[in-house]
Amino acid sequence: MTFATLALVVALGVAGPLLALPKRWHLPVLLGELLAGIAFGTTGLRVLDPGDPIFLFLADMGFALVMFAAGTHVPVRDPAVRGALGSGLVRAALVGVVAAVAGVAVAQVFGGGHAAVYAVLMASSSAAMALPIIDSMRLSGPPVLALTAQVAIADTACIVALPLVIDPGNAVRAAIGAVVVAACACVMFLVLRYLQRTGAQRQVHEVSEERKFTLELRVSLVLVFTLCGVASALHVSIMLGGFAAGLAVAGVGEPRRVARQVFAISDGLLAPLFFVWLGARLDLRELGEHPRFIVLGLVLGVGAVAVHLVPRVLGQPLPYGALAAAQIGVPVAAVTVGSQLGVLVPGEGSAIMLAALCTIVAATVAASRLAAKAPA
Repeated sequence: MTFATLALVVALGVAGPLLALPKRWHLPVLLGELLAGIAFGTTGLRVLDPGDPIFLFLADMGFALVMFAAGTHVPVRDPAVRGALGSGLVRAALVGVVAAVAGVAVAQVFGGGHAAVYAVLMASSSAAMALPIIDSMRLSGPPVLALTAQVAIADTACIVALPLVIDPGNAVRAAIGAVVVAACACVMFLVLRYLQRTGAQRQVHEVSEERKFTLELRVSLVLVFTLCGVASALHVSIMLGGFAAGLAVAGVGEPRRVARQVFAISDGLLAPLFFVWLGARLDLRELGEHPRFIVLGLVLGVGAVAVHLVPRVLGQPLPYGALAAAQIGVPVAAVTVGSQLGVLVPGEGSAIMLAALCTIVAATVAASRLAAKAPA
């Protein structure tokens, strides 16, 4: 990878903010980055080589930070959300049961042994997508609290479950690795909380702010990459390492200054680079060669929205159910990990991303309806 290629990738990343510029559309920034990668990658002009080792390593760093940000978005410290955990858990469990049945049905229709993978995909939610939409519209009230708890539970459960179902032959090894990563995250949380309660964190913050050392940012990056290193050594996806580090930081509360710094590094360079790489890696030509995967993608996307509308029987408004269906982290991880392990057949990864785009469209429409009904 050359500086010229890096400049092109960074420039393509600007397509994300440009496409998301109209606020009324509520489009995620990553959508434009994916489309730019598709246009210049394997599907389109083939200017970008997703197999380049440097490009791949930088994309892995971006993936780790994307999952770290997803972890920090889980509102583990919010007492109001903790009070809504009961209703959120019931709704997430109901969606999970229905998704399991739907996953088996989809696998039987389209063949293959990925029923569990399809179930996890349809049951998943994305805290990193749904919560910013909720914050931007300043929605509040019991339905929002229950939705927040539901999304957080589903996001966490599906991220943990995905490595176990995508490679069943090594499920025991993946489970052991996940437990070790979770234990390391717990240790990190306890250390961070101890430093916070003893005042050491405050002292470091004051020195760092006065001397411009950015010590807290450096520590955050050490935590992320350490857990990702542990995950890689145990043959577990770095997705778990990044997400677990995010949960540990969220547990003690991420300082706003550090959040802005991590945001600058992640969303300014590495996250767009990852999504451009992911788009460049996808070969949508395979969908033309295997049209049934277009149908599979649409079925998975519509199915994900449908199973998230089921909690309507428990009183959840339909727009909130559609908003809970928004997903990106788990589908991206499924495509990334599945491609690395060679468990996805040609065209299946593109179908999974098509399904994710369907959920984003549904969530965007739902968000627009909620915004229109919200008081000025």
